[in-house]
Amino acid sequence: MAAGQPASVSVAALAGTGGQVSLRRALSLRDLVLFGLVTIQLTAPMPIYGALYNSSNGHTVAVVLLSMVAVLLTAIGYGRMAAAYPSAGSAFSYVAQEIHPTAGYVTGWALTMDYMLIPILSTMICSKQAASFLPAIPSPVWAVLCVSLMTALNLRGIQASPRTNMVLAAVMAVVIAIFLFVVAKLVITGGPHPAGFFTRPIYDPASFSSAALFNGTAIAVLTYLGFDAISTLAEEVENPRRNILLATVFSCLLIGGLSALQVYAAQLVWPAFPQGRFAEVETAFSQVAGRAGGPWLFTAVGATVLVATFGSGMGSQLGAARVLFAMGRSGILPGWFFGVLHPVRRVPHNSVLTIGGVALVGAFTLNIDLGFELVNFGALLAFMGVNAAAFVRYGLRAQRKSIGGLVPPALGMLVCAYLWIHLSRNALIVGGLWTVAGIIFGAWRTRGFRRDLVTFEAKTEPESA
Repeated sequence: MAAGQPASVSVAALAGTGGQVSLRRALSLRDLVLFGLVTIQLTAPMPIYGALYNSSNGHTVAVVLLSMVAVLLTAIGYGRMAAAYPSAGSAFSYVAQEIHPTAGYVTGWALTMDYMLIPILSTMICSKQAASFLPAIPSPVWAVLCVSLMTALNLRGIQASPRTNMVLAAVMAVVIAIFLFVVAKLVITGGPHPAGFFTRPIYDPASFSSAALFNGTAIAVLTYLGFDAISTLAEEVENPRRNILLATVFSCLLIGGLSALQVYAAQLVWPAFPQGRFAEVETAFSQVAGRAGGPWLFTAVGATVLVATFGSGMGSQLGAARVLFAMGRSGILPGWFFGVLHPVRRVPHNSVLTIGGVALVGAFTLNIDLGFELVNFGALLAFMGVNAAAFVRYGLRAQRKSIGGLVPPALGMLVCAYLWIHLSRNALIVGGLWTVAGIIFGAWRTRGFRRDLVTFEAKTEPESA
């Protein structure tokens, strides 16, 4: 799971804050790409490897690459919309301003579920991973400790600095390099290999299923979540109209290629499906590392996954708390509880505690496979919304229409919709119920959507910028 937050709901947009301060445009294309890699995380496929393997019948490389197609098409839409709205930076505001505020609200509501779910999933992965190191302490106890630590740090307003993130990214890169080296050495010295050994991770005729392939592809979108965070820097970028788009696409390409290499190497040392099906998906990649290099590599990879996933959960908990705070401040939720900040630390403490409670309850009640799919229910819905907004702006409303303005967002909508309908029936039902609840809530708060739930100031750049 990417350590970056899910496709983000703009807090400024939700809160309806007023005038904005212009920021200095100092970030280059290279700066943006590095930011994207750190936000998405170099180890993105490791925490979800077991879910990818089981859901795709062992076709992890294929689903990582196929999901990259959907993400790249959407990345183009994000890049172009960020150029048009350099201060908006979210699927919510793009859809609200280009299509309709109600459609934007529904998009934001779906993404709020992602914010709630990622701390839950992070807690489940961290607790299982920690229990694999110290089995004397059961995973439920680790779950309580994990949520308590995330909540305590967020209540104190402690956040990782950019320098810390870069150091962590460098450590992750070293661990990945070591893992790939160990696997390469094992493969070279372990020959001769049977026919199909090197192609089975990509396509295995014995276990191939188109339904499983697309179900796995829908889950594999999780590998790339966080790429949209690049658009939030639109006010600080040199030539945002060009660089936001390029950085978003380059980041997704690099993460996709590195992720495909990681899961390909993992499958070379693990039995083919169904013999290799994982009973505990939370620690799947660590199990593979242990098979390849022994206990020391199991520990190294497991610790890397633990730290990266904890950071993801902590960041998402704070992101969810900010969304609840913004909704409370704007009157969508009770302001006396959600719309207040701690008088000293200036942290939305009630919202942080609420998300911590949700994470703890969810860690004991949610099925992890369903949780992965529900995150992508909201993410793919947001992707469809962004592509639709880009299609309307550049395909329908543009003074000079072009194939480039029509085809990428149209394809993006179709591909994301196709993956979305291939989520499991349970995911579609639960996600659909959440969406319906949001629509009912929004209708009640606005007397049938006769007034806006959210107000914000749009800031656009001319098409010639």
